[in-house]
Amino acid sequence: MDTTIDWQLYRSFLAVLREGSLSAAARALGQAQPTLGRHIDALEAALGVPLFTRSQGGLLPTDAARALRPHAEAMASHAAALERMASSQGDAPRGVVRITSSEVVGVEVLPPMLAELRRRHPAITIELALSNRTQDLLQREADIAVRMLAPRQAQLIARPVGVIEIGLFAAPAYLAEHGEPASEEDLNKHSLIGFDQPSAFQREAAKRMPGMAREGFALRSDSDLAQLALLRAGTGLGFCQLPLARRDGLRRILPEHYALRLDTWITMHEDLRHNRACKAVFDALVEGMQRYASHRPPDRP
Repeated sequence: MDTTIDWQLYRSFLAVLREGSLSAAARALGQAQPTLGRHIDALEAALGVPLFTRSQGGLLPTDAARALRPHAEAMASHAAALERMASSQGDAPRGVVRITSSEVVGVEVLPPMLAELRRRHPAITIELALSNRTQDLLQREADIAVRMLAPRQAQLIARPVGVIEIGLFAAPAYLAEHGEPASEEDLNKHSLIGFDQPSAFQREAAKRMPGMAREGFALRSDSDLAQLALLRAGTGLGFCQLPLARRDGLRRILPEHYALRLDTWITMHEDLRHNRACKAVFDALVEGMQRYASHRPPDRP
């Protein structure tokens, strides 16, 4: 096997894996389809194993391709981190910083903070990776993370920014039509909004708030944003972060029974502590999330 394989071949390989065809991968990378075809042929020759089989639906990865995928993705993450580090050099903070957070935090909480950050540091480019999956900072899937759990890895810098409470809420229009439950038993008469397929977090939350099982939800979605939209629209009772609920004028239901307090952290890899762009973003998120967790409005410019 050739031990000096060009990274570009792995990049093309990963694009074909993700997109499922040469044509789609070519569009994603902005390259010509024949070029990607040659890259795949060259990589297969260098490795000495077939990576794809052709089918009517596109290119199907072989067992060898599936085994290589996590390593190729790690290479891509490190290459992107290298590019971000190189672009951040200079006097003023500049370069690309990749932030990961949950969907709700990324859509509902971070945008005003990022707007202020861009006013202060217009040379910083932000990549926002929204996922309820915890992305790996050690593998450089992202530079900075907003997390609702304390990081365990010693190589990460972590700052606690406060406690965000989650409770059960309803829109005033829903309560005006259906009444407000006075006890846990009354919830059986109401439409509950919740998850479809439980995650590890939801299973742990259910231990602290019994009775919140999938079968009891009249409206189910694994998208936190969809659940929030349903709650705002007055379709039922649902869970929401307290600062968001207050902002939207939602009314809390049975707070003595339904309360989940989440420690919130801003984290990044310790290798980025001297990266000016990452430090500027890290500090801005710490300040912004501390205000959010304490329900304080941002300072006026």
